Amino acid sequence: MGPWLIPLVVLANGLAAGVLAGTQLGGWPLLRSLPANEYVRAHAFFATRYDPFMPICLVLTVLGDLVLGVFAAEGVAGALFLTAAVLAVATVGISLVKNVPVNKWVRGLDPAHLPGDFAERDPRRNWGGWNRARTVLCTLALAANCVALGLLL
Repeated sequence: MGPWLIPLVVLANGLAAGVLAGTQLGGWPLLRSLPANEYVRAHAFFATRYDPFMPICLVLTVLGDLVLGVFAAEGVAGALFLTAAVLAVATVGISLVKNVPVNKWVRGLDPAHLPGDFAERDPRRNWGGWNRARTVLCTLALAANCVALGLLL
């Protein structure tokens, strides 16, 4: 395995965790506080800014951790890389099943003409919780990758 793979995985995982943490600390509190029409406008804006950056970072994390866990590292470090891969896969799963569909729905809305039942369908209650869960999972993957790297040094 080339000496470039571990830094690449840690970098990709760190960037993904950083974006998610930034969303939790800044973007989400703003979105949660806005009136419905401004929320839709802001959410649609944010939802288009991270593609394809986040998917690329998460896929690199998953694939790199699988390679490192199976082929490059033994013992505890290998197990930590595999654990990070599972955590990153869970992050991707939540993104694809819970957050991305909401992002697409919100992007398709006209902020000036929201559906009459928007208050009942307002996705903020669920979106925020799922975003928090994927932030925690991605950050735990980063911690596992950092500890594995430390064990190999």
